[in-house]
Parts: sequence; C-alpha cells; structure tokens
Amino acid sequence: MMDTLTPLTLVKGLPLLALGVAAGATYPPIPADLTTPVQHRIAINSPTSVRIAWNTYQQLSQPCVQYGTSPSSLGSQSCSTSSITYPTSRTWANVVTINDLTPATTYYYKIVSTNSTLETFTSPRLPGDKTPFNISIVIDLGVYGKDGFTIEQDKTKRDLIPLIDPSLNHTTIGRLRDNIDKYEFIVHPGDIGYADDWILKAHNWLDGKDGYQAITETFFDQLAPISARKPYMTSPGNHEATCQEVPKTSGLCPSGQKNFTDFINRFGLVLPTAFSSTSPDSAAKVNANKARLLANPPFWYSFEYGMAHIVMIDTETDFEDAPDQPGGSAGLNGGPFGSYLRQQLDFLEADLASVDRSVTPWVVAAGHRPWYTTGSGDDCQPCKKAFEPLFYKYGVDLGVFGHVHNSQRFAPVVNDTADPAGMENPKAPMYIVAGGAGNVEGLTKVGKNVSTNRFAYDDAFSYATVNFLDEQRMQVDFINSETGAILDRSVLFKKHDQKFVVQ
Repeated sequence: MMDTLTPLTLVKGLPLLALGVAAGATYPPIPADLTTPVQHRIAINSPTSVRIAWNTYQQLSQPCVQYGTSPSSLGSQSCSTSSITYPTSRTWANVVTINDLTPATTYYYKIVSTNSTLETFTSPRLPGDKTPFNISIVIDLGVYGKDGFTIEQDKTKRDLIPLIDPSLNHTTIGRLRDNIDKYEFIVHPGDIGYADDWILKAHNWLDGKDGYQAITETFFDQLAPISARKPYMTSPGNHEATCQEVPKTSGLCPSGQKNFTDFINRFGLVLPTAFSSTSPDSAAKVNANKARLLANPPFWYSFEYGMAHIVMIDTETDFEDAPDQPGGSAGLNGGPFGSYLRQQLDFLEADLASVDRSVTPWVVAAGHRPWYTTGSGDDCQPCKKAFEPLFYKYGVDLGVFGHVHNSQRFAPVVNDTADPAGMENPKAPMYIVAGGAGNVEGLTKVGKNVSTNRFAYDDAFSYATVNFLDEQRMQVDFINSETGAILDRSVLFKKHDQKFVVQ
C-alpha cells in the first residue's frame, strides 16, 4: 500500500530534482566465493518434507544440502538441478527438497559450499497432531536502512546506514529473532521488501533498475537469520507486481521487474501445492486431489500443520475485477496466472471442501488485501465479492490480511454484519489486519472506525501471532515489535463438532 507520498508525485518532479542527485544503488557486497549461500529461506512442502532455498552469485550445476539430526553428523544429502535467475537479477535462486523427515524433529543442515554455515529447522507436525503451537503473522514488511522504512515524521525510527543488524530492537525482524523459539513458522501474505519503492529514496532516482535489485537483495539478506530456520510461507501483494507502483507504467519497467517476476523466481519452486487428504472420507480425498491440480504456487496453495489447515490466496489477480491484473483498479498489469479466470476460486472451493475438522479443526485463510478495515478506501470490494462467500460457506475460522499499515482485529463478521455469537462459536470468520510490521511508507492512521472493529493500533510497528491452544480455542495476539508488549489478546472458541462444514 502507498498511503502518504505517492510515486506519481515524485515522478513528476524527477526531471528537475534529479539534476542534483548522484546515482547510487546500495547493493550488498558480493562475496569472494560466488557459491556462498545468501538470502536463505525454507518452506513446508508436505507433512514429511521441507524445501531449502537460497541464492548465490553464480549458477550452480547441482545445489546440495547436507542434513541430519545431530550438528556433528550431517549424514544425509539431497540435491537438485534447480538454479534459476531472471533479467536484472545478480543472483540465482536454488532449491532442494528434503524428504522422509521424522515429524516435529530438530534437524541441522548445511548448504554445500566452501563458505556456508550450519543452520537448523524443525520438521513439520503431521496433520492431526493436536499439540498446541504458535505461528507469527507478518505482512507489509520492508527493508531496513538507507533504502528502508520510517514512521511518518518520526526520525527516531529511521536508520541512516545501508545495512543494519536485524537484532536492533525496534524492528519486527529483531523481535522475530528474539522470539524465534516461541513460534513454528511465519505467514507473510504480500508486500515483501518494498523494492518497488526505490523511487522514495533520492539516491535511487538515476538508477531505478539497480535500486530495485539492491533493495531486494538487502531485504532477503536481513530476513535470512529468521527464514533460514523457520518456514516462511508467502503469497503475493501489490508491491510484488512491478518495478514501481505507478499505475499503468509497468511497460516502462525493465525485463525482470514486472509481472511478479522476482516473487515467482524466489518462491515459485519453494512453496507447496496442496496436501493429500488424510481423512478416511472419499469425497475429501477427491476434493484434496482436485485442489492439488488447481493450486498455483506461489500465488494460491494450501498446507496442513498439526491441527491447522492454512490456505494462501492471491488478492491481486485471477478473479473478476482483481485490482492488479490488466484493466484492474491498481493499473499494475499483472497476471493472470491461472489457465482460466476462476481457477483460483475453484481451487479454494475444492480445498476448503476437503478439510476434515476431525483432523485439522482450525482453518485459516491468508491473503493481502482486506475487505474489512478501518479508515476509508482501503477495503477491496472485488476481493470481498470473490472470496467472502466461500469463507463463510466452508466455515473459515480466521481471515488474515494486511495492505493497510497498522494492526486491526474484527469481530466474526459476514456481509458487514457481526455474528451474534461473537467469539463463542460463531459461524462467520474472525478477521485481522496485520500490516504494521514496518516499511518505507510508514504506518497508516487508523482513521474512521467501523462497528465490527474490536481493536486498532497505529502508534508503532507491530505484528500478530496465532496460538492454536487446542481443538476449540485459538488465541490471537498483537505484539509491539520494539518492546514485545502484547497490545491486544483475543480467544476464539469454536465447537468444531461438524466433520465437514457447509453452511
């Protein structure tokens, strides 16, 4: 989201302002050993497998990962031939799948290189495991430093050096690092890094192509201490679409910086499709198989983890009047990515219909643009028309969104009407907006409230956690990134006494 100074305003002023500006994108240094792994990220791939991904400054003929359950004995190795790049990128994206993992077990791994370090991850919980667990929700998170975020008019939150240690305590990444043993994976549905906002920093004005790439590299370097250890499950936002968020100018972007190219390159071979059903019900198995065929990662897909079924959606393209696709309101000319217009919605219906609540009682759906939000003009009505009926029909418990740069929680609601049951076994989904993680555009004022809102916060950077306490209780917390203080806590109770929900 761009909510204060618009790129279009800046573009109009560039011919005069740029005369006195020295070009200079701030790239991270290239390591002497070009096989050095950077920008690490891992993802859940199946109930017994993960994918390890990283970038290098040269193409690898055979990316490999050594791993084991002891840091002193990495006795297994998995390799692939996947090492891809795109025009304007300085790096190649590599990915390896590690299969046949023992569930919920600590593993150690090392990417094969002459200059790599030992990392660790915990393998996924099997679907149906009712052990409580916690996840972090981080949306609208941008690079920190010279190209990075600030709260509007608050210089105390601005970092004046190109690269900063992510342990700095006012950053969301720093808080995620400090709390790394308290959550099991991260969900980040959209607006990742904010490379398309290169134009907001004057030193990039004569060097936009390199400015975009430099921000991309820097952000994923900053994220790596987290995403190398915790699965990082993403879906797209508007800031992934093109080289600059100026409507109807994507045709001016260099090849490689349009139509979600970096997002596809970085996550397309890393994220899953949909899991096979573990339900004994034959219809559930058929629907899960249909969802697998219709899934299109990194845009829409699902996975199961313990007592939760999580589905990631694309609020940018691939449904009627989608904002980022050709002719859409955002003018970003992205997609479509399905083979037909309703592929994503058909996937979502099959996926939700496949959920056996005796196996995974909790259903969470995550996307970028919200349709319930405070303020005005930020609600995505085409998204609401496309997705809300399916959310309600199949009993989604929690809808997770961002795009608006603050934190918000809504009562369970459908068709703008609060569910009369409130938080005690409602039929309607509960919704949150967790867009206050911090980026160059700053925070969004809460603005005018709405009757279904129960919490809104715009004073400082924040993010959310979701704690699956048991089969009937789910706790949502909003966390102040700087202090770690809990800003808001709510507990949703659902009976989950129907094996398959259709309402």
